[in-house]
Amino acid sequence: MTQPLIIAVPKGRILDEALPVLRAVGIEPEAAFSDDGSRALRFATSDPAIDLIRVRAFDVATFVAHGAAQLGIVGSDVLMEFDYSELYAPVDLGIGHCRLSIAEPADLAATDDPRGWSHVRVATKYPGATRRHFEARGVQAECVKLNGAMELAPKLGLAPRIVDLVSSGRTLRENGLVEVEVIAEVSSRLIVNRAAFKTNPRVVPLIDAFRRVVSESRAA
Repeated sequence: MTQPLIIAVPKGRILDEALPVLRAVGIEPEAAFSDDGSRALRFATSDPAIDLIRVRAFDVATFVAHGAAQLGIVGSDVLMEFDYSELYAPVDLGIGHCRLSIAEPADLAATDDPRGWSHVRVATKYPGATRRHFEARGVQAECVKLNGAMELAPKLGLAPRIVDLVSSGRTLRENGLVEVEVIAEVSSRLIVNRAAFKTNPRVVPLIDAFRRVVSESRAA
């Protein structure tokens, strides 16, 4: 019996935006997929040839890169952080828009000029992308790796600045921080395992279906 294709989808905000895209492609997940209280990780869909797994955003790229899932949906921030040669990102889905930015306390920003930085200490979930950004500017970056609660770092003296995803900026404002520089604009991409792309005949038609849905959405 042919094994179903597996599509890895991240938990959280992107999941809500990805569901209409999946449905437009003809993939309707079982009801438990949208249940935040469900502890299940793998889900059937309306297409018996396709299953979904729901994992952390950073793990989506790992599952697809290693072939445990053939396709996935993930933010371009994750692709920036992990340079997986095994991944192909053929479609910008036009969802999950935000930006990867540098932020610092408002009182520091009032007198600070990022153009004069030569050395920075930042707390971030993205040390790889952060270092590459600063290296390109000739700035030495000392990165403190955090997986969450980034906004606490300046308050508690861990690092005077942070690099994190910003959407509305509300969380920054509520913690007395301001955005001082944008590293990259971020959106969600359809990613594909390169080996599956070359060898699995079901993958390319599915990519084409996603591409068609995105194109129609932009034309509407």
